[in-house]
Amino acid sequence: MKTIDLFSGPGGLSIGLRRAGFGVEACVEFKRDAIETYAQHHPEATHYNSDIREIDFTQYQGKIDFLAGGPPCQPFSIGGLRKTSNDSRDMLPEYLRALTEIRPAAFLMENVPGLAQKRARPYFDSMLARMSGLGYKLNWAVLNSADYGVPQKRRRLFVLGSRTTQLCFPAPTHGPGTEKDHLSALEVLGPEQIGESPKSPVKYAKYPDLRPSPYAGHIYNGGGRPIDPNGPCHTILASSGGHKTHWIDVEEVAPKYHAHLKAGGEPWKGEVPGARRLSVEECSIIQTFPRDLVFAGSRSSQYTQIGDAVPPDFAFVIARSVFFQLNGGSSADLAPALEPDVSMIQGSL
Repeated sequence: MKTIDLFSGPGGLSIGLRRAGFGVEACVEFKRDAIETYAQHHPEATHYNSDIREIDFTQYQGKIDFLAGGPPCQPFSIGGLRKTSNDSRDMLPEYLRALTEIRPAAFLMENVPGLAQKRARPYFDSMLARMSGLGYKLNWAVLNSADYGVPQKRRRLFVLGSRTTQLCFPAPTHGPGTEKDHLSALEVLGPEQIGESPKSPVKYAKYPDLRPSPYAGHIYNGGGRPIDPNGPCHTILASSGGHKTHWIDVEEVAPKYHAHLKAGGEPWKGEVPGARRLSVEECSIIQTFPRDLVFAGSRSSQYTQIGDAVPPDFAFVIARSVFFQLNGGSSADLAPALEPDVSMIQGSL
């Protein structure tokens, strides 16, 4: 099934699509470094390194079966100003324009959960109405990548559309109610450091914000948090590379300090002993990119590319399910391809 990947970044979604059986014909990405990274694993695709508003997609009408992509999420992210449609970075209308001009048999759109919540919800509903008006049967869900074998807690909104059937989402393969535990980030990384950590020391926060878990809350400087040694990592951020980079608690200080604060102790001062922030390579591994993939550009650009991307393994599980359904398959056909058995369920928030 011939596919175009819009707002492709370094190609996490495309890697998953291709593994699932889709043929990625072209990608659109404004950032040059991301396109250079993408070209390493999809050199045969047409690479549009330009503003999507300058591309006429009618040239692909009748030639493309499937449209995929994740429009920039800043207008809807809870970490931003949430201006929604009033934000100049809102590219949902461009995704809708591409959908209108190409008229594929089906599509997948990825974004942050904030698009379907509170302030942005009326705008999201209006977009769904317009998609439905183009003749698509829709389904959408907020899924967590950790539930599908990715060593990272990353919640993302997915919208599926098809002209012939209402596509369903695959059931979780990891976590409560399944045969497998969530994958631990440290289990995937291994005991030895990989790559070079950013030069941003981890310090105790002056005014700690305590939460039930030692690995949550804001009790250290910046947005980077200690990684739970027995579970998935927090979401890898596009702003990593400095104080927002998650870190490995080499000396297991986090549970001790958490217990100290919970007992009413005074905040500690200075740097956290043994704290090591994740390198570009380690962030890439947690995001499930191929280990031999080299990200183009500066270190800052590399962190941004990784943090902005859809984890390839996450993309694969969803794309594999969609591919089988679009080609007349069922959950019984899909079971041998995904472990454990994956049955189709309708997703919901």
